Amino acid sequence: MERITSPISTDIIEKLRAGDQVLISGVIYVGRDAAHKRLIETLDKGEQLPFDIQGQTIYYMGPSPTKPGHVIGSAGPTTSGRMDAYTPRLLSVGLRAMIGKGLRSEAVKEALKKHRGVYLAAVGGAAALIAKSITKAQTIAYEDLGPEAILRLEVKDFPAVVINDMYGGDLYQEGKAQYQIRA
Repeated sequence: MERITSPISTDIIEKLRAGDQVLISGVIYVGRDAAHKRLIETLDKGEQLPFDIQGQTIYYMGPSPTKPGHVIGSAGPTTSGRMDAYTPRLLSVGLRAMIGKGLRSEAVKEALKKHRGVYLAAVGGAAALIAKSITKAQTIAYEDLGPEAILRLEVKDFPAVVINDMYGGDLYQEGKAQYQIRA
């Protein structure tokens, strides 16, 4: 189990391989479809993003109301493919890692190689447990999007698995290949 800190340096990205288990501490951001669309629109206008994206991690988290006395509600991953149209551009301007669930497109996998990034999976169904690794949560942009607003999270030992590394490794493909029937 590798302990890493976000923002993530290129040196760390170079060490990670598909299948590695990691515990992330530091700052990560939450953003989904609507927020990603706005981030790209902001870049297209030549304006500054609402946070410094260099070396950052974006978590594709499903929204859940915060219960009184808690930092955040359940914090499970949502399907990453919905962000695939936006991801290569964000990687090109400094995004280093994404956390979600499900497969990524070939364009995203190529952008991970080109821009030295990783795609990580959080365990679906473990949302309440994942929430325990979040020590602080605050909305920082696009409040009008409600549960789709961008959040800044401070995390300690957030568990994830490297699915796609910067070398083209793909844990999902490797896993399927292990269990194919050989004729």
